[in-house]
Formats: sequence, structure tokens, C-alpha cells
Amino acid sequence: MKEFGYTTVMQCPKLQKIVLNQGLGIAVADKKFIDVAIAEMTAISGQKAVATVSRKDIANFKLRKKMPIGVRVTLRGERMYEFLERLVRVALPRIRDFKGIEKKLDGRGNYTMGITEQIIFPEINIDNITKLLGMNITFVTTANTDEEGFALLREFGLPFKK
Repeated sequence: MKEFGYTTVMQCPKLQKIVLNQGLGIAVADKKFIDVAIAEMTAISGQKAVATVSRKDIANFKLRKKMPIGVRVTLRGERMYEFLERLVRVALPRIRDFKGIEKKLDGRGNYTMGITEQIIFPEINIDNITKLLGMNITFVTTANTDEEGFALLREFGLPFKK
């Protein structure tokens, strides 16, 4: 709190939400990938995942408007903190050759990290996996600057690179 010169506790930045997003371009060819991804994302987050749909037609990708092409979950409150705890304590240490996550924030105190394989989460049974899918995890904070957002996320225990 003294680090940034706040006069009251209410000025400290807070974690608003965590958004898990999975883009599934392969779902254009096979619809069952969406159902599998929704089930996996629901297991990982503890909250029902929703399919995201395309906004327009793109002929080159054989994509039609309103076709499901991704999955996302927005976590807030208690579920958000439970997911953050599982991510930091269980999932990230399971990544092979893990040396920490990048320090790059978006300029407004928010942070997005990519995960290449969903199998780092203990909720996923490796035997049932048909395809390794990655995902983006976005931490949305009320911080005004990257420094404030970085300090907040570091205090939450995110293992940034030295």
C-alpha cells in the first residue's frame, strides 16, 4: 500500500475477474470438439462454460455466421479465487521445464497468459484426451497502471520470471 502512495485501502487495486478462453478453429470441421471443450473447461473452472460463435462468414475458412468456434468462462468472486489458487499451487508447477511466466501486461494493469496444454490441470483425465488444446487466461484488475497490476498479481502468487 505504501509502495504506490495510497491513502486508503479502497485505492488499492482489486482482481475483478478471470476469463478463460479457448479458440477452436478445428471445430469448423467437427462439431463434437465444442462439446468436449465445454466439458473440459467446465471441469477446470468449476463453472459452466459457454460456446462463442462467429460474427461473420469467412469463405476461406469454411466459416458461417453464428457457428460455434470457441469456449469461454468468466470467473468472479469465490470461484475466481479458488481457480487462482489451483492455478498457482497445482497447475503451473506441472508444466514441463517451467521457469515462470512473462511479465508483459497490457498497459491498463490486466494480464493475459497462454497455456499450451489443458492436461496441466488435475481435473482433466489424460486418458480421455483426444486433442491437446491450449487456452488463454486473462486476469482483469482495477489497477490503472502496469506496475500496480504487476504488484497485485505478484502478491497473489503468480510466478513471474526473474
